Amino acid sequence: MIYIFSFILGLLVGSFLNVCIYRIPEGLSIVSPGSRCGHCGVPVKFYDNIPLVSYVLLRGRCRHCATGYSPRYFLIELLTGLLYTLVVYRFIFESPLVLLIYLVFVSALIVIFFIDIDHQIIPNSITLPGIPMAILAGSFVLPDPFNLAESLTWQNSVGGFLAGGGFFYTVAVVGRMILKKDAMGGGDIKMMAMVGGLLGWQGVIFTTFIGSLLGSIFGVGIMIIKGREWSARIPFGPYLAMGSLISLLWGGRIWEWYKALWMFPGA
Repeated sequence: MIYIFSFILGLLVGSFLNVCIYRIPEGLSIVSPGSRCGHCGVPVKFYDNIPLVSYVLLRGRCRHCATGYSPRYFLIELLTGLLYTLVVYRFIFESPLVLLIYLVFVSALIVIFFIDIDHQIIPNSITLPGIPMAILAGSFVLPDPFNLAESLTWQNSVGGFLAGGGFFYTVAVVGRMILKKDAMGGGDIKMMAMVGGLLGWQGVIFTTFIGSLLGSIFGVGIMIIKGREWSARIPFGPYLAMGSLISLLWGGRIWEWYKALWMFPGA
């Protein structure tokens, strides 16, 4: 029953995240006015704003002007529902407060992922308040995602904040000196400072590794498919968001598997 509730909650939050993804880069309020058709401007009725269901019943179109909505609205709602269920499944034995913090973190990652794809920015409205909240939560509330039997501790949380922000800041400075152009955006630096505060220094290393691996694979693929030049800027935030999510959900298990592999090379 709790997984059904988690999925439904994720669908509802996903509908709100769609609003955030559209409005935050435009500098618009995410609260008022309510949802409305971007073409005809008619407010969306509550019965036409039911996650997944309304999109299917209306065939992805506005009831008034029949303008088609992007299928991404549907996909983000579904994605949020699935990720909420995964988080609850992974951390079901943790306290409700821990679950809440991780669900908020996942929501922030989803918003960062799509905004950075669309606009190549990671909003300060997410990362700047997220950094102190991550450090507080990591210092006093959260378990160590790489060892759930232990608390993260303030040393690990602050160390993760310094490691995440410091490493990416160094990459930005050195990259600027060598390449004579921005090698790392300020949004990536602040994002990884937030991630470090929440996941600790191990989370920073793991997220950076996974994000770089995914960025290399998909980035090269995008360049080949779309015919972009090698000097074209590809947003790194989406890959860091995926790396952060993998670190949160499975980083500890992958780390244990990795250690076991090296401890018993003949196994």
